Amino acid sequence: MFSGCYTALITPLNATKGVDEAGLEKLVTFQVSQGVSGVLAVGTTGESPTLNWEEHNSITEKVCQLVKGHCRAIAGTGSNSTEETLRATEHAAHAGADTALLVDPYYNGPSSLEIRKEYVSPVAEAFPEIEMISYVIPGRSGTKLLPEDLAILNQDFANVNTVKEATGDLENMARTREVCGDDFNILSGDDDITYKMMTNDRIRASGVISVMSNVVPGPIQQFTEALNNGDMTKANQLADALKPLFGMVTIISEQDTPFGSTQVKARNPLPIKTLMSILGMPSGPCRRPLGKMNQSGLGAILEIARTVQSNNPEVFAPIADFFGVNIADRLEDRALLADLAYAD
Repeated sequence: MFSGCYTALITPLNATKGVDEAGLEKLVTFQVSQGVSGVLAVGTTGESPTLNWEEHNSITEKVCQLVKGHCRAIAGTGSNSTEETLRATEHAAHAGADTALLVDPYYNGPSSLEIRKEYVSPVAEAFPEIEMISYVIPGRSGTKLLPEDLAILNQDFANVNTVKEATGDLENMARTREVCGDDFNILSGDDDITYKMMTNDRIRASGVISVMSNVVPGPIQQFTEALNNGDMTKANQLADALKPLFGMVTIISEQDTPFGSTQVKARNPLPIKTLMSILGMPSGPCRRPLGKMNQSGLGAILEIARTVQSNNPEVFAPIADFFGVNIADRLEDRALLADLAYAD
């Protein structure tokens, strides 16, 4: 049974955009200290598309080592090449991962039938000791494993029993529950609709693979536990406290140009890494082609963080305690923002 909060860990980078090994250890130790159900290494939040395989494997090994005996170790092993995915999953199995996350193959866009037969099936068959989480995110991958094919996989392979659902389509989720049955695990792939997914009787999600839990793992773990336990008073209190943060996984803002105003959509993990830098957590920059926020987007992140700190300071308190920082001071220190956004 998958339940609770599984953190889609960022990959902290240093000033030269190499992997910050010490920072990685601190982040994972923080997650474990906050009682999360699991940690996902090198998913797309961890910038897997721009890590080389040596880095990818090293991070997987480190995360597995640090979480062993504490929580579930999930390795992002999916790609748009089945052969690469097989090699990555083999490495993850040897490193001690409990679970592999298989994102739908992006860009080359196989059909759902092909995803089932030529991608998930070969991996599940080759590594029966590893649980497989299918990651369905058509907005990023350009393709979609359908509920019906997922149900066939679930029938054929005991280790295909979970989906990370990031379609944003509640009807698709309900169809997954209908065809896959009550014992199948549905995890939210979008922080902002986790509440809906977990309280909808037609979906009955049991938790979330969360981006925002990089910053607030304890509160999100408590939030999902409260929902699973039917403690709606606590769940609603936490939902209200976390709501501003759940809306900032993607930041959409306007940018003036000499030719008119344009929309800037800063996508994960840029906003979360920017917030982590402001709060004093290991983060660093993103790898190109991801870059920086624009000034308007940075302002939006600051406003959200200040709102949370003002209304619910207990949400950020574990960060202050673990990393030895003063959150209130950092949110007012303009010097910390100098390199976090493009100049207008």
